[in-house]
Amino acid sequence: MIRSKNIWILLGIVALSQILIFGVNDPATSDPNRDDIYHEHFKRNYGIYTLNIPDEIFFAGERVPLEDLEIMERFDRELLVNTYWQSNGLLLIKRTKKYFPIITPILRKYGVPEDFKYLAVAESGLQNIVSPAGATGFWQLMKAAAQENDLVVNNEVDERYHVAKATEAACKYLLEAYDRFGSWTLAAASYNMGMNGLEKQLERQEAKSYYDLTLNSETARYLFRIMALKEVLENPDDHGFHFREKDLYPYPATYSLKVDTPIQNLAAFARHHRISYRILKVFNPWLRQAYLKDLDGQSYWIEIPKEGFVVESFDPDTVHLDSSEQRFLRVIQDIELPLDSVLAQWDVQIDAFLSWNPHLDSASQIYRGEMFYVPEPLVSAELKEEEQE
Repeated sequence: MIRSKNIWILLGIVALSQILIFGVNDPATSDPNRDDIYHEHFKRNYGIYTLNIPDEIFFAGERVPLEDLEIMERFDRELLVNTYWQSNGLLLIKRTKKYFPIITPILRKYGVPEDFKYLAVAESGLQNIVSPAGATGFWQLMKAAAQENDLVVNNEVDERYHVAKATEAACKYLLEAYDRFGSWTLAAASYNMGMNGLEKQLERQEAKSYYDLTLNSETARYLFRIMALKEVLENPDDHGFHFREKDLYPYPATYSLKVDTPIQNLAAFARHHRISYRILKVFNPWLRQAYLKDLDGQSYWIEIPKEGFVVESFDPDTVHLDSSEQRFLRVIQDIELPLDSVLAQWDVQIDAFLSWNPHLDSASQIYRGEMFYVPEPLVSAELKEEEQE
């Protein structure tokens, strides 16, 4: 009896298997060209989900009143937009690795809440872009606002493209706005619509809070977009973003060269330092021309990557040094030598030399064709010796 029952069970399993096999392979139920089959497959394998709204949200230490349903809906909108714009979200995650280490310490230095780094993300996506109105750089500064906050903006230099200096200018603006309004949320809103414009709306509407104001659509969405970006970038896993550490964009190691005399040809300057003109502009986008002639008493620091970039072919015998570049010395040697040996030949103290060339240290090797900053008298003497030869 038991054996007979087992046989019937086995036959049932076989029959069910055949049904499943033939059912799956049946053209009538598996043809991907059939719209109804394709649609069923789509519904089973694709999903878009609503998002959990955090119980509490703070911006710069100030609480967002999510119990107000209209406020909650405005935040939900921006959270959905920035969660499901996946390609942009991944690019922002990658860029934060590269630029937040530059921006965050400056915010701390000025006493501006770190949440304002997300304002830069909202403004530019951490790119040196220019708006139709002329706002420029990571912080989208207008020319007048940039100059009011100590940035140089002229035909040759535009420090709105300098991430660190532009961050300092943004901090100065935000601190002034905070002193004026007594709220970081209102300071952020004023960054979008201007302090005077915001103050007029506060007076006109007899309001004290950003969340009680009726504003133009851009400023009305502005804070919520910043807060949504903060939520996504601080909790990427919760919003479906997956990546490895090696996928993020690092900021290459660099050294800085002080420039206080005109540079007639930035391409030649780049070649002196064994990088291309393109790489020079990538690391110094604030240089707006192919030269730097009008320093107007200013000095600038030019960033040079230490490694990791293809170097243009370099022939030290063809490098031209004109009178405007007399702080550069061309060193021509057949073999590499320790730095102390070279300086002994020049009768130059190592401490003084390293203060002019911060990319070197006392253990550095000197290679044929390298360029260095040295005192002008020494340069002049070396150039005369080369001319005599």
